[in-house]
Order: sequence, then structure tokens, then C-alpha cells
Amino acid sequence: MSKNNKYKPDWTPKNAGNEYAVNVVKGLDHAEKSTSYKNITKSTNPSIEELVNGVLNDDRNLLARCITLIESNSQKHHEKSAKVLDKLLPHSGNSVRIGISGVPGAGKSTLIEALGIYLISKGHKIAVLTVDPSSSISKGSILGDKTRMDKLSREKNCFIRPSPSGGNLGGVTRKTRETITACEAAGFDIVLIETVGVGQSEITVRSMVDFFLLVMISGAGDELQGIKKGIIEISDSIVINKADGNNKQKAEIAKAEFQNAIHYLMPYTNGWQPKVLTASAIEETGLDKIWSTISDFVDFTKKEGIFINQRNKQSLDWMHSLIKENLINKFYQKPEIKDELKIAENLLIDGKARATSAAEEILKKFN
Repeated sequence: MSKNNKYKPDWTPKNAGNEYAVNVVKGLDHAEKSTSYKNITKSTNPSIEELVNGVLNDDRNLLARCITLIESNSQKHHEKSAKVLDKLLPHSGNSVRIGISGVPGAGKSTLIEALGIYLISKGHKIAVLTVDPSSSISKGSILGDKTRMDKLSREKNCFIRPSPSGGNLGGVTRKTRETITACEAAGFDIVLIETVGVGQSEITVRSMVDFFLLVMISGAGDELQGIKKGIIEISDSIVINKADGNNKQKAEIAKAEFQNAIHYLMPYTNGWQPKVLTASAIEETGLDKIWSTISDFVDFTKKEGIFINQRNKQSLDWMHSLIKENLINKFYQKPEIKDELKIAENLLIDGKARATSAAEEILKKFN
């Protein structure tokens, strides 16, 4: 044994050269200093009060832990997160919630990054969330968001959280709504919620935001192809992105086409005529117009009482949705219902019962 507590292993040849440059450092017989279990508990499993205080003091580590708790499917974690959220609720609700969607290839993430950096430069604190019910299977957004928004993720006044892997839209929706509460309590005054793809998730995001922005591009033939009419109808503004270089003129043409299209649609927000804008996330142009449009919308809806009414309606709709979801889950989990369902299904397949009478008999079992 040498003085530096190192020695050569037994398999090293005698008089070996530097090609066997392996040394083994002898370990300790016992720990020199014990670690307090209490400290481990605090660091790995913060209490409700620690989480609440951490979020309110904008501790990003504890905010992330709080959201992880929200996203957990464990009943124990669900109960704990509910207590945390109850304490955070009075400190939430003060942000502008903005939903952002768009067709694939529209440069949505690049635009969100550019807009986020612009808003931070104006003194705002930005939280970016995503809603992607497919992420639990495809893992599409789990690693994607922070790498696609690398510059924005390095900003001190920005917090980016990928979509929770809920496995279904309902699970993702609950977790996203509760994450909004936590982010608002942490002092983020603008919450950007990105949808992945074009589909049912847009309708879901619309039900939890104040303003909905649709991102489109020009130069793809018929500008209205690839986007559902219903998505346009729920939008408060449409922005034609990538309006730069040789694409500027095409972007203006697309702007005119969308302006004509929405003229014949019923606006989602009463009294507000959706605006069509052009922007370039790469050249960072048009960002000021996007924000001024959102600001005008917020001012208008607050003045008319629409803003608070919409927030209240969203909360009521969400409560009723949760009641229905829980009742359905309890219904199908009852053993007697499962047995009765199998019998009813066989009778229906054999043509020996009507769907109406079968449903009535099953519901009697539940009551």
C-alpha cells in the first residue's frame, strides 16, 4: 500500500509499464459523517408547506416538484397535490392565458420562442406548457420543447414544462389546468399553452385559455387545406408566420384569404372580430402586433365583463366534466356492473335484447 492510499490490483503484471495505469483506491470502513434522515426527507419529499412556500417564492426546483406531484397518477400524490393547490389557489388567476396552435411546419415553436423572449424584454414572466395526449406513446414533446426553444429556456423569467404523459386527453387536461394554477401562483403573468398537432386538443385548450392564436403559413396551395373549419372558428387571431424573404408577398396573400374566410364565420368571443396578422419568428418581426392584439383583446373583454364570465364558465364546465368522468369511472369499476355488462352484450349480439332496455337494466344495478 502506498502513502497515497492507492495500490495496483492483483492481476497487474509485475514491473508493468504505463499500459497498466490502473490504481485502486481503498475505501472506508465506515462513513466519516452520517447524513441526517430528516434532511434527506426534506430534499426528496418536501412537505405541503415547503411546496407552497417554494412556489410562492418562485423556487423553480420546488415548482417543478409541485408539478411532478400534480402529474403523478398515484392516489397518495393526488391527495397531497390537492392540498397544495388549495393553498395556491388564492394566489392564482392573475395571468393572461394564451393558447397557441397551428399546422405542422408552421414554425409554431420558433414563434413561441421569439414571442416569449419579446415579452420577457417587456418585463413579463412567461410559463410555456404543452398539451399533447400522444406524448405518453410517441414521447414527441417530452424532450422536444426545451431543445426546440433552447434560447427561451435559458431566460431567467421563463419556465418551460413539457406535456404530462397522461395517456388520454382527459388526464392531460386535468394536469395542465392544475399546472396553470401553480405557475400563476409562482408569479408568471403570461401562460402560453401550446397544442401539438391539429385535432381535439385544440378544443380542450380553448376551454382553459383567455385568447387562442392560430399559426399558419403561406405558399401551400389552398391556404384553407389541412386545417379544420372548427379550429378557425375558435381562434381569436390568426398569424401567418414565416413572412420573410421571398415569402412576404405570399404571406400577405394568405392574410387576405384568411381575412375573407373568417368574415363569414361567427366569432368565438362576442363583439370581437378576429384579426389576421403576419409575422416572422426568424426576423423577429410582427411580434409587437401579436402582443398588441392580445392586449387589446384582454382590455376589451375585461371592459365588457366577458373575461371574468368566460373564466367562470370554464371553471363550471370543468367541474361538471370532472363529475361526469368520476361517475363513469365508478360505474364501470363496480364488479356487478362488469358482470351485467357481459350478459347484456351477449344478448345484444344474439339479437335477444334492445340497447335501450339493456341500458335501463344495467343502470338499475348501479342505482
